[in-house]
Amino acid sequence: MADPRFKNGALSDLRVIEMGTLLAGPFCGQILGDMGAEVIKVEPPGQGDPMRVWGRQKQGDPSLWWPVVARNKKAITLDLRQPEGQEVLLELVEKADFLIENFRPGTLEKWGLGWSELNAINPRLIMIRVSGFGQTGPYSRQAGFGAIGEAMGGLRYVVGDPSTPPSRMGISIGDSLAATFAAIGGLSALHYREQTGRGQVVDSAIYEAVLNMMESLVTEYDKTGHIRERTGAILPNVAPSNVYPTNDGMVLIAANQDTVFGRLCEAMNRPELPASPRYNSHQARGSHQKELDDLISDWTRGLTTRQVLDLMDRHGVPAGQIYRAPEMIDDPHFQAREAIVTVDHPQFGGLRMQNVAPKLSETPGSVHAPSPGLGEHNDEVYLGILGMARERYDQLKARKVI
Repeated sequence: MADPRFKNGALSDLRVIEMGTLLAGPFCGQILGDMGAEVIKVEPPGQGDPMRVWGRQKQGDPSLWWPVVARNKKAITLDLRQPEGQEVLLELVEKADFLIENFRPGTLEKWGLGWSELNAINPRLIMIRVSGFGQTGPYSRQAGFGAIGEAMGGLRYVVGDPSTPPSRMGISIGDSLAATFAAIGGLSALHYREQTGRGQVVDSAIYEAVLNMMESLVTEYDKTGHIRERTGAILPNVAPSNVYPTNDGMVLIAANQDTVFGRLCEAMNRPELPASPRYNSHQARGSHQKELDDLISDWTRGLTTRQVLDLMDRHGVPAGQIYRAPEMIDDPHFQAREAIVTVDHPQFGGLRMQNVAPKLSETPGSVHAPSPGLGEHNDEVYLGILGMARERYDQLKARKVI
């Protein structure tokens, strides 16, 4: 029987104050909220997080991005630029396990809400700080959006076709990576707090999160002088691993490992290829990459996508289609694992979105609450959690502090 203390996930006993905007901070909050943490999102009165209106939307409707990144959160309004707002924030900090922020470094210190002040109020607090360049260093005070971090961290230079300038990824990958590393750091700090009783600062820089995804890019240059370049659809010297045409579409096949390449050749009825000096090792196949890709393309063009996928499945060769949203929604594997769920949303009705990942066997996360309206949980948080007197609450509202 499931433990009722963790009904929303493994982090159900933890409280998070989220003060970030747009994506890098809020996605970290989404990760923690998806795993059950109580996330209280702080927004400016009257305007809220710009993410409420960002992204694609139907005419006259709110953003369709907001319901994803703001799910599983409570929303309060608080003007942190006013001294009374800063005082209320410190009261919230006393009752929190985490505080997430992604302001430009130095902003919270200017408001009297830096680490020294927060740590003095709550020595157990874990402060998660997400920024473009980190909290220290010569660039720390510069504005730093995800695109800049992606470029500085090395990703932009290697994305795209060699005939074009560096390309942008189709998603805000830099922000999301920094948020993911921030969540990992936050949970690591939580383990330390369990042993010592002391909180600490988690400093997640977008460019460093991207850099940590760059494999051996720096090491290759350090020891050989090699600089990775844009290579389009392939990874140089990793073959065969590419998108191949069929007579009704395209399919991705990844058969660069020796044994897997052998099975691909069996499926192609070309059992002689693995013994050829041109293809008998990873290095040999890499040296003849285009030749091998052309050979496989000639074979796949004579088959439908379904025929290729069935052959790959029978021979144990990794292969798949390149999905868009319609294919994801219709795919039986997505359905069986509930990778996409329908959330009952007060504005949109049934709203399909990605489910929580990863799946935990004992304390699975869930999308247990839709994105909140601006200030929707003011009464619950201020009057309930903080126990604020009604007279003070009304005065703060009248002065537009909350």
